[in-house]
Amino acid sequence: MSRRSVATDAAPAAIGTYSQAIAVDGMVFISGQIPLHPATMEMVAGDMRAHVVQVFDNLQAVARAAGGDLDRIVKLTVYLTDLGDFGTVNEVMADRFSDPYPARAAVQVAALPKGARVEVDAILRL
Repeated sequence: MSRRSVATDAAPAAIGTYSQAIAVDGMVFISGQIPLHPATMEMVAGDMRAHVVQVFDNLQAVARAAGGDLDRIVKLTVYLTDLGDFGTVNEVMADRFSDPYPARAAVQVAALPKGARVEVDAILRL
C-alpha cells in the first residue's frame, strides 16, 4: 500500500493531528473542511452560501494538490448544525458538480470546530 500525505497552502492548515488529505492506491481521502479562509485561518464573512462556497473552495484546493479536481469526487459527507441549510448546500453543489453527482450523506450535528455551521469531507478517485 502506497500512502502519502497531501498538503497545500491554498486550503486551511490542519488544526489538529490529521492531514488535509491522505492519498492511497489512487484514492484520496480529504479531511473535513470548514469555511476557514486559508490565508487568515478565520471564518469567512457572509451568509451560509458564502460559508458553503468557501468549504467547496477548500475541498477543490486539496483535491488539486492531490492531482485531482472536484469532478473526481465519488463520495461527500456533509455535516450541518441545522439541516434547514441543506438547500443552500444543494445550490452550491449544482454550481460545482455535474451529473453524475457524487454519492452523498448529510447529517445534523450539535457542533462543529470553531463554531462552523457546515463541514464537508470527501473521497475522490484519481
